[in-house]
Amino acid sequence: MSSRRIIQVEEKVPFLTLLPLSIQHVFAMFGASVLVPILFGLEAGIVLFMNGVGTLLFIVITKGKAPAYLGSSFAFLAPVSAVIASHGFAYAQGGIVFVGILGMILALVIYKFGTEWIDIVLPPAAMGPIVALIGLELAGVSVGGGAIGANITGPTATAADMIVFGITLAVAVFGSVLFKGFLGVIPLLVALACGYVTAIFFNMVDFTPMLQASLFTMPSFTIAKFDLSAMLTIAPVALVLATEHIGHQIITSEIVGRDLLKKPGLHRSIFADNFSTALSGLVGAVGTTTYGENIGVMAVTGVYSVQVIGGAAVVSILMAFIGPLSALISTIPGNVIGGITFLLYGMIGTSGLRILVDRKVDYGNPRNLVMTSVVMVAGLSGLSISVGQVGISGMTLGALTGLFFGIIFFIFDKISGERA
Repeated sequence: MSSRRIIQVEEKVPFLTLLPLSIQHVFAMFGASVLVPILFGLEAGIVLFMNGVGTLLFIVITKGKAPAYLGSSFAFLAPVSAVIASHGFAYAQGGIVFVGILGMILALVIYKFGTEWIDIVLPPAAMGPIVALIGLELAGVSVGGGAIGANITGPTATAADMIVFGITLAVAVFGSVLFKGFLGVIPLLVALACGYVTAIFFNMVDFTPMLQASLFTMPSFTIAKFDLSAMLTIAPVALVLATEHIGHQIITSEIVGRDLLKKPGLHRSIFADNFSTALSGLVGAVGTTTYGENIGVMAVTGVYSVQVIGGAAVVSILMAFIGPLSALISTIPGNVIGGITFLLYGMIGTSGLRILVDRKVDYGNPRNLVMTSVVMVAGLSGLSISVGQVGISGMTLGALTGLFFGIIFFIFDKISGERA
């Protein structure tokens, strides 16, 4: 893999190369991104459209210096579901807009005070495991049944399920290492194609959605309504999105070899992320977030070009209007998606460990040992803490745990310094 050519953030690629690279990103995000509107009872078209628009806006606001795809955020599931039950989705949209506004205010605060506080309250011994948790807490999704995971662990799993999953994963793993030239930058797309053909052989693919889809469709736009109680119910998600965004920007920085928190700046990227969320909520879509699946694609392929991310955004927008194209992707079985994400989520987790190595974290220091230990256990233990209608668990709980101890240790340092 050391001979693989890296395509950097600002590099352009020919159209015949751009198209498959962009489609590869769409495949990576599709299953998770459309699951959110499905759970809310919404049409996927409006979400695909706004994901694409939001990603393009992100690229513009960050001056094309931060490769990130914006997909549907799972952080909104519990509070938005509660508001839908009590007020209706239009008022949940108002809450999503409010979260976006809070995030944009945070961006202005970061612009004013900078990012130096991150290393103080979240030192590398905490940030490394937090970033690792972004991938590790999703690991079970890859093998569990459901809309975005393989069915290889449940009682209904069959030998065919294992074969489809195994072939997809094997091509992704060995292709990432052995493929050369053009195939070397689209190993996940090749793996997906191999897994899909295998699934067709085992009669796992239902083409009915493609046959029934209209040639052209129109996203369903609805305008947000605002209610104070609904807004306050969803507001805590702003903290979840901020934590996730910082983690994603740090992991992307490690992958591309640039400090994205400084250039284009965390204030720009977090503003763009939340502006997309506010705009999406305003017109009838769901909140957005930078997507770990697409970060994983960059890590595997070595292709960091913002042009490719923009191409994926354009494909997503087109899918919102072309029914058969959207339906084709929706026919991909969970076993195939699971085989791809099995590698992607592991790559994200490994990037967190890379932070510990690159920053030379000294585990002979009890503070570092304690920080990493409690963050990992908090994130992987299954513990969940409820704040209003928002359940805080996984990576977010791990991040808050690291933040708590980071602040406590900082206070200890100040006290001991004054006494000295």
